[in-house]
Amino acid sequence: MSPRWNPNPDVRTGRYVVYTLHAHLVFVTKYRRGVFTDEMLIRCEELMREVCADFEVELREFNGEHDHVHLLVHYPPKVALSKLVNSLKGVSPRMLRKEYSAHVRTYLWGGHFWSGSYFAGSVGGAPLTVLKQYIEQQKRPG
Repeated sequence: MSPRWNPNPDVRTGRYVVYTLHAHLVFVTKYRRGVFTDEMLIRCEELMREVCADFEVELREFNGEHDHVHLLVHYPPKVALSKLVNSLKGVSPRMLRKEYSAHVRTYLWGGHFWSGSYFAGSVGGAPLTVLKQYIEQQKRPG
């Protein structure tokens, strides 16, 4: 590459591809129960970062409220978002239920944690700074 070219950190390259793919994901707890505490959100973020790393996905931003979480991910074209979401929604509740079982049981039962649905939006239209600001401004439980 030319030394005069200042690379954009949002643009990644693969062997045959140059890409910048971002998605805004929102997961809601089952029955919209307010199960999350600040400590649980911190642990949830750690778990989701680990899963993202396994998929070679960068978790750019994470935040949540009592009953849902927001993620901003930067992913390669080889990753199917549905597979990433299934993994994120599969690993996180298993670990959160194990580590916070008494707390989770008071809000959720029957082995469910997340609602079956989720929101996934491409972030091509809005500047990333605007979306990051929106996610950062979520009212985190105290």
